[in-house]
Amino acid sequence: QVHLVESGGGLVQPGGSLRLSCAASGSIFSIVAMRWYRQAPGKEREFVAVINWSGNGTIYVESVQGRFTISRDNAKNTVYLQMNSLNPEDTAVYFCNARITTLQHLIQEYWGQGTQVTVSS
Repeated sequence: QVHLVESGGGLVQPGGSLRLSCAASGSIFSIVAMRWYRQAPGKEREFVAVINWSGNGTIYVESVQGRFTISRDNAKNTVYLQMNSLNPEDTAVYFCNARITTLQHLIQEYWGQGTQVTVSS
């Protein structure tokens, strides 16, 4: 079993910053990639950013490019999302997603429980 635990959400004023964390634990042989998604009220879940666990490959949705930075700590099996210049349109529940090779050598995807980010004055 693999668990993803997110943290770092909260209430922030427009123009402010937050850093989200997502730590993976459990039956992990290796991590292939980790992603952040978000879901705003009344909207579908959307992709935000992805980082490969080897190399430096990252991809962002256009609406966050230049404001958000995804990074990782391999030793801690943790992915981060540094969010700067936040605006009310960034308000959503942010979910962590991981593609992991388990100890049973199965490649599977896992989701965290989500963390609320609210941007409001």
